[in-house]
Amino acid sequence: MACLQVLGSFWPLGLESNVRILRDGRLVSRSSDFILYSVEAEAIGRIVSEYGPSTKQGAIVGGQTSCKEIEIAAFEKHMPEDVQIISCHSLHGPKVDPKGQPLALIKHRASQQSFALVKDIISCFDSNIVYLTAQQHDRITADTQAVTHAAFLSMGTAWFSNNQFPWEINRYVGGIENIKCNIMLRIYSNKWHVYAGLAILNTWAKKQIRQYAESVTELFKLMLGGHREELEKRVRTAGAAVFGSEPSQKDLLLRDDVLDRFSLGKVPKERTPNNHLSLLAMVDCWWKLGIVPYDHMICSTPPFRLWLGVTEYLFRKPQLLEEVINTGIEDNTFRSDDLEFTFAARGWSDCVSFGDFASYQDRFERISKYFEPRYPEATRIGNEMISVILEKT
Repeated sequence: MACLQVLGSFWPLGLESNVRILRDGRLVSRSSDFILYSVEAEAIGRIVSEYGPSTKQGAIVGGQTSCKEIEIAAFEKHMPEDVQIISCHSLHGPKVDPKGQPLALIKHRASQQSFALVKDIISCFDSNIVYLTAQQHDRITADTQAVTHAAFLSMGTAWFSNNQFPWEINRYVGGIENIKCNIMLRIYSNKWHVYAGLAILNTWAKKQIRQYAESVTELFKLMLGGHREELEKRVRTAGAAVFGSEPSQKDLLLRDDVLDRFSLGKVPKERTPNNHLSLLAMVDCWWKLGIVPYDHMICSTPPFRLWLGVTEYLFRKPQLLEEVINTGIEDNTFRSDDLEFTFAARGWSDCVSFGDFASYQDRFERISKYFEPRYPEATRIGNEMISVILEKT
């Protein structure tokens, strides 16, 4: 009989009415045929070292951390050699319906029969299973999640530092701004460790977050200095590398009606031009790192698809891109906001580079508390946005 353990609970599959609560994780490990470690990435080594040696002979173990290389290394170090290792990771947040979402499945050390069993168990999610190695998983999650999270964390930090609720300010309502506000709120409404483990423990993620901060800083300096020719050349070179040299509006991930539909505030009659430093830096970062975001769509999270959608929308509309470049050079409307955003991007990068979980938690939770009153509405609207974007991808 297959047994499942999650967060210390134990139950035979299909016999929920016969639940037994065991005294500790060692007893769970001794009696379970399938054990799933659902703990923070930071804690996986310590937890597996404590309970792994007690694992039942021939059992299957896996985990749901966002960093698979350290997870697999912990299993290999602390599990008996006869234990099979099949890991997984749902590539979406806790507030998203798993149906149709990507779920990474990693067969590291197991028989085909055991692999089939695990696939059967997780089939209840109705997710789109993607077969990867631990290394492939970590590289893809870094490419699709790490910088995306850094961008929205930096936005929230900047608005917090300026004591702003952006949806109450006309220049942050409507169009692309709706995506920014809603996804920022969605990320801060989750627990800090959901993002900290991926950012700090994933080697590729550190590099990418550092590059994003550098891209933000360098582009902002070009805007401040009025270096139009250099700014335009850099922006267009990055755009051509990521989206192609011949921009087209065909098959855009997001349409105008979608962008305007999901607003937390009243949409003004006239849109305030924005230099969209966060978006320009995102594409610059992808270009500098040689990342082609479309390559990983099968493993992409909903926020990443929305983020890619708005960057694509900007760079594949020549008139809008020209307006953004002009605004960056000539318009001071967003200067103070951009200054705080630059500080924020560098701050998050430093926090990740230093591997400082305590600082990450403190920074995240202070800002999360500030935006807390709007989380219910943002979650509702965010789910609607995700449903729409899924129809296009």
